Amino acid sequence: MTIATGQTHLPSCTDCPIRHRAVCARCEPDELQTLDAIKYYRSFEAGQTIIWSGDKMDFVGSVVSGIATLTQTMEDGRTQMVGLLLPSDFVGRPGRDGAPYDVVATTDIMMCCFRKKPFEQLMMTTPHIAHRLLEMTLDELDAAREWMLVLGRKTAREKIASLLSIVARRDASLDARRPGGPMIFDLPLTREAMADYLGLTLETVSRQMSALKRDGVIRLEGKRHVTVPDMGRLMEEAGDDSDGGCLA
Repeated sequence: MTIATGQTHLPSCTDCPIRHRAVCARCEPDELQTLDAIKYYRSFEAGQTIIWSGDKMDFVGSVVSGIATLTQTMEDGRTQMVGLLLPSDFVGRPGRDGAPYDVVATTDIMMCCFRKKPFEQLMMTTPHIAHRLLEMTLDELDAAREWMLVLGRKTAREKIASLLSIVARRDASLDARRPGGPMIFDLPLTREAMADYLGLTLETVSRQMSALKRDGVIRLEGKRHVTVPDMGRLMEEAGDDSDGGCLA
């Protein structure tokens, strides 16, 4: 398992930027103190492998800042990106020793980690943690089912719009805000990574991003700084009739 590039100290749990969405979101002050006794922070540089598939994991934890990808490699060496880890997402599975996917830092990343065995024991005595983790797991299952629809039935333009809407909604939820105006965020993936994740060619991704920009659905500064003037229109372009609970 890759050793972290560094350890650092962050503000207390009550000041944590992912506090309202992470696995500790339902915890009372005394429960936070118990978690604090078994937690530590790890930082990883962009491009660094956080976990290798098949490794025995001695920790679980949450992404505090940055983005990581989940990748699976076939026996012949072909790889497929199967998921994104955004801030507040949980890494690792209590009760499971091995890691099923490679986890790679797309950007510089900070993780709030918990020693695995004490965390598993804490789940047995702290219902708020177990319930929140179940809730997050069910959300992840819903997201996986939604992504099956994106990959299997949507057009290239709808796929790009869907990915942009997912990132925009998550950015809004982390700020605990409901977007009433333009949504502004930095796209965490390169065009090449987007193509891999969406099952498209690099040329198709670039062409569709340019088309969305030309049609006024998005504004771009550089290749990654995105402004969505009208979130409702982006959702329409994604072929969705729901807003993920994000729009007023």
